[in-house]
Amino acid sequence: MKIVSFNINGIRARLETLVPWIKKHTPDVAVFQEIKIQNESFPEKVFADLGYKIAINGQKSFNGVAILSKLPFDLVSNKLPGDEQDEQARFLEVVCSGKRIVCIYLPNGNPKNTEKFSYKLNWMDRLNRYCHDLLNLEEEIILLGDFNVIPQAIDCKFPELWKDDALYDDDVRSRFNYLLNSGFLDALRNCNPSKEIYTQWDYRNNAWETNNGVRIDHVLLSPLAADKLNDCWVEHDMREGDKPSDHVPIWINLDEN
Repeated sequence: MKIVSFNINGIRARLETLVPWIKKHTPDVAVFQEIKIQNESFPEKVFADLGYKIAINGQKSFNGVAILSKLPFDLVSNKLPGDEQDEQARFLEVVCSGKRIVCIYLPNGNPKNTEKFSYKLNWMDRLNRYCHDLLNLEEEIILLGDFNVIPQAIDCKFPELWKDDALYDDDVRSRFNYLLNSGFLDALRNCNPSKEIYTQWDYRNNAWETNNGVRIDHVLLSPLAADKLNDCWVEHDMREGDKPSDHVPIWINLDEN
């Protein structure tokens, strides 16, 4: 089963390249972050014509997540529990082919001395509580998306430049590590234990040209899902070409049975 996560940074800007990309790779499931569009404006027919069933949690101009699946699925929720007042579109959960797939777009949190950072920490606390409860179900759980977390120094080219950033903050990284300590496997790092591997390069300062990237897109697997892991990799080529996203897709291949 091929599953891919991709922060597309705007569905309208990326549609011309997304369609041939999906036709070429035919993922079983694709999850997108930062679709930056409301549900009613999402180009559902384009993907339905390619054979995909679609779940959308959209928002005008920013945020927004979507799940495309070749296989039937049941929509579980489009809202992370724990704060009924939170209206930001950052969460989508489905059950597909016996696997619970949770797509997230975790808050950036910058600048740190603002409510944005407090919101990020609170969102991560809610996520951790929810994922702790999910593990008790003893299911195949795939938690993936743009986490906006740089877990370790190896996950960015110049760690010293990130020491005051919300993506590399100690409290943020400790919350990410909570998931790993609870039993989730960092699939990409597991498959590339000592390799410098990035998933996002800023549009500014020649970041792509100088490989000044960060690893902030992740796939985390519950123990039962981790048992079926074949491979996890990033698709660097998508950062090149015409009007690319600043992120690249992260792929995972799992046994179906």
